[in-house]
Amino acid sequence: MTIERMFSAQEEVFGFLTTQPTPEQIIAFRPSQASQERMSFLLEKNRNGQISSDELEELDEYLRLGRFMNRLKIKAREKLS
Repeated sequence: MTIERMFSAQEEVFGFLTTQPTPEQIIAFRPSQASQERMSFLLEKNRNGQISSDELEELDEYLRLGRFMNRLKIKAREKLS
Protein backbone atom coordinates (compact mmCIF):
# COMPACT_ATOMS: atom_id res chain seq x y z
CA MET A 1 0.00 0.00 0.00
CA THR A 2 2.81 2.42 0.78
CA ILE A 3 4.41 1.99 -2.65
CA GLU A 4 1.04 2.74 -4.27
CA ARG A 5 0.70 5.92 -2.20
CA MET A 6 4.20 7.07 -3.17
CA PHE A 7 3.40 6.33 -6.79
CA SER A 8 0.19 8.33 -6.44
CA ALA A 9 2.02 11.36 -5.01
CA GLN A 10 4.60 11.20 -7.80
CA GLU A 11 1.91 10.76 -10.43
CA GLU A 12 0.09 13.79 -9.07
CA VAL A 13 3.18 15.97 -9.56
CA PHE A 14 4.27 14.37 -12.83
CA GLY A 15 0.73 14.52 -14.21
CA PHE A 16 0.59 18.23 -13.43
CA LEU A 17 3.97 18.89 -15.05
CA THR A 18 3.03 17.05 -18.25
CA THR A 19 0.24 19.56 -18.82
CA GLN A 20 2.95 22.12 -19.63
CA PRO A 21 1.83 24.53 -16.91
CA THR A 22 2.53 28.23 -17.11
CA PRO A 23 4.76 29.83 -14.47
CA GLU A 24 1.60 31.15 -12.80
CA GLN A 25 0.09 27.66 -12.67
CA ILE A 26 3.31 26.25 -11.20
CA ILE A 27 3.28 28.90 -8.48
CA ALA A 28 -0.38 28.15 -7.71
CA PHE A 29 0.07 24.35 -7.61
CA ARG A 30 -1.01 22.66 -4.38
CA PRO A 31 -1.07 18.96 -3.58
CA SER A 32 -4.47 17.32 -3.49
CA GLN A 33 -6.38 17.20 -0.22
CA ALA A 34 -5.71 13.46 -0.03
CA SER A 35 -1.94 14.00 -0.37
CA GLN A 36 -1.97 16.75 2.24
CA GLU A 37 -3.90 14.56 4.67
CA ARG A 38 -1.60 11.60 4.11
CA MET A 39 1.49 13.71 4.69
CA SER A 40 -0.01 15.17 7.88
CA PHE A 41 -0.78 11.65 9.08
CA LEU A 42 2.78 10.50 8.40
CA LEU A 43 4.28 13.58 10.05
CA GLU A 44 2.19 12.97 13.16
CA LYS A 45 3.25 9.30 13.32
CA ASN A 46 6.86 10.39 12.92
CA ARG A 47 6.56 12.97 15.73
CA ASN A 48 5.10 10.29 17.98
CA GLY A 49 7.83 7.79 17.11
CA GLN A 50 5.25 5.35 15.71
CA ILE A 51 6.23 5.40 12.04
CA SER A 52 7.23 2.20 10.25
CA SER A 53 10.20 2.04 7.90
CA ASP A 54 7.87 1.87 4.88
CA GLU A 55 5.96 4.90 6.11
CA LEU A 56 9.20 6.77 6.74
CA GLU A 57 10.25 6.06 3.17
CA GLU A 58 6.88 7.35 1.98
CA LEU A 59 7.25 10.50 4.09
CA ASP A 60 10.73 11.07 2.67
CA GLU A 61 9.27 10.88 -0.84
CA TYR A 62 6.60 13.46 0.01
CA LEU A 63 9.32 15.74 1.39
CA ARG A 64 11.51 15.27 -1.72
CA LEU A 65 8.57 16.08 -3.98
CA GLY A 66 7.81 19.14 -1.85
CA ARG A 67 11.39 20.41 -2.12
CA PHE A 68 11.35 19.81 -5.87
CA MET A 69 8.13 21.78 -6.30
CA ASN A 70 9.45 24.59 -4.09
CA ARG A 71 12.55 24.92 -6.28
CA LEU A 72 10.37 24.84 -9.38
CA LYS A 73 8.18 27.62 -7.93
CA ILE A 74 11.27 29.74 -7.25
CA LYS A 75 12.33 29.34 -10.88
CA ALA A 76 8.81 30.21 -12.07
CA ARG A 77 8.83 33.38 -9.94
CA GLU A 78 12.25 34.33 -11.34
CA LYS A 79 10.95 33.87 -14.85
CA LEU A 80 8.03 36.21 -14.14
CA SER A 81 10.23 38.96 -12.72
